Amino acid sequence: MRARTRAVAATAGAALVVVPLTGAAAAALVSQDVTTGGVNPETLAIAPDADAASETSAAAADLAAVTASDDADFDVAVPEIAVKEDPPPAPEPVAAPQQTSTSTSTSTSSSTSSGTAARPVAQSASVAAAVSGSAIIAEAAKYVGTPYVSGGSSPSGFDCSGFVSYVYAQFGISLPRSSGAYWNVGTRVSSPQPGDIIVTPGHVGLYAGPNLQIDAPVPGKTLQFRAIWQSNPTFVRVTG
Repeated sequence: MRARTRAVAATAGAALVVVPLTGAAAAALVSQDVTTGGVNPETLAIAPDADAASETSAAAADLAAVTASDDADFDVAVPEIAVKEDPPPAPEPVAAPQQTSTSTSTSTSSSTSSGTAARPVAQSASVAAAVSGSAIIAEAAKYVGTPYVSGGSSPSGFDCSGFVSYVYAQFGISLPRSSGAYWNVGTRVSSPQPGDIIVTPGHVGLYAGPNLQIDAPVPGKTLQFRAIWQSNPTFVRVTG
């Protein structure tokens, strides 16, 4: 390796002295005790060196940028990263099917039927037979299509007990205006006839033949002939 230009800098009072040296020369450090050694920093001269410029250029050449060849190999340390996946979301809870219950009303103003699924029956031989065989059913049939009205007891609108009591009133028979009170009227029979009263908790209607009744159902429905939907109904016969 060729000689390097070395610069020795020393502070002597307020003056900075730079001495270029050859590779063969030794570095001399000028300190604050130079003045104590009898050397005047102001008179200190820079020793000329004819090779200084060339050696400086050579040093710069040695510091040229180092480049890698195209096929050079490099090892790059890549840290391993462990990725933790989130657990799958829990399934949405499935709501249990709601069960509808039938509310039983014993008020004197209205009664409610839970048999909304029973379809109305068109005028058929069974209906015709019931109408011809019972004056009660013949009177009741006049009001088919009358809307259900809570507390209603006239041809402008009926609830279940209002309808039954109105029909029987046309024959001079007074009946309660509360479905719950029908458990205590008339005579219970096991073999009903058209015109007998069908009594179930919260609802009353008129028996019109095998698996057939006429009644005022629920709000939004109209008075109609339809199948007997009640489970284990009680049949009551009332005579004048």
